[in-house]
Amino acid sequence: MTTDIIAITRLFDLYLRSLDDRGPFDGAWAAAFFTEDATTSTPAGDVRGRDAIAANVGGAMALFDRTVHFGSNYVIDVDGDRATLLGNQLSTHVLAADGALFVSGGRTDNDLVRTADGWRLSRAELRIAWKQGNPPALPPSSLLG
Repeated sequence: MTTDIIAITRLFDLYLRSLDDRGPFDGAWAAAFFTEDATTSTPAGDVRGRDAIAANVGGAMALFDRTVHFGSNYVIDVDGDRATLLGNQLSTHVLAADGALFVSGGRTDNDLVRTADGWRLSRAELRIAWKQGNPPALPPSSLLG
C-alpha cells in the first residue's frame, strides 16, 4: 500500500506541475493522468472523457501567462485497484489579458483507478474555498470543452 500511495502522490504532483509546464494539453497528456471516461469538475466547467478534459484544461490554461499550482495535505486511501485522494490546492495565476495576479485556494477530491499503465484519475474535482484578485472571464463553455 505504501508503494501505491507514493505512486498516487507522484501522479497528482506531476499533474499539477504539468499545468504550469504549459502543455501541450493533448490526448497524450490526458492519457498520462486520466482514465478514458474520467470526469472533471473545476471552475472551468464539468467535462467527461480525455478529449474533453484536454480541451477544457487547454482552454482554461490559455487564460494565464504563468501559473504555479501547489498541492498539499494529501489524504490517500487505497482499496485494491481503487483509491481516493483528498487534498488542498493553492493556485497562483498571472492573467494573460493584463498581467494581473489571481490566487485561489481550495479542496481537491479525486477518485483513482489502477490501470495497466499505473494509477489514473477517474474523477477530479476542485472546489474553490477562497480567491484573491479578479478571475479571468471564461470563454463560452464550447471553447473549454
